[in-house]
Amino acid sequence: MEKRILIAGFGGQGVLLMGQLLSKAGMHENMQVCWMPSYGPEMRGGEANCGVVLADEPIGSPLVTEPDVAILMNRPSLDKFEPSIAPGGTLLYNSSLIDAEPSRTDIKVYDVPCNDIAVKIGNARVANMVMLGAFNALTELLPAESLLEALRETLGSGKEHLIPVNQQALAAGAESVV
Repeated sequence: MEKRILIAGFGGQGVLLMGQLLSKAGMHENMQVCWMPSYGPEMRGGEANCGVVLADEPIGSPLVTEPDVAILMNRPSLDKFEPSIAPGGTLLYNSSLIDAEPSRTDIKVYDVPCNDIAVKIGNARVANMVMLGAFNALTELLPAESLLEALRETLGSGKEHLIPVNQQALAAGAESVV
């Protein structure tokens, strides 16, 4: 098994954090993991994306040029990366910010209103966790506990007060697609 995942959006949306969490959770599950971030010099607002490869055997290349799954958080990312998704692949897109319907008919498409769900939870900054929860519910690639442990590890003890809202966002994202 090998899953190639592309996550894209603009800086400040937590795109790279989603990739880190998938990678760390994969390591907790003894998977082979590659995480390759790409971003411009802008702190926020510029393009940010990352490729994540999770596998049960050695990974030949860290490049994700034809993803099995694409997680797209904004319209420029949809325009840029939708054509590269592997036929039969999966696209999850943030329908709160993307005002266009994906055009591909040879892939599975899921609209996830990440920002709307995050606002209902009470924290607009957890839209990325909503999307990560949706992704994980659809793919069943990793145990939810491994993602939560990766989040705890990444946030550290100084930010453990943020765990409950992030956990709530992961659950809400999962509920939005099942």
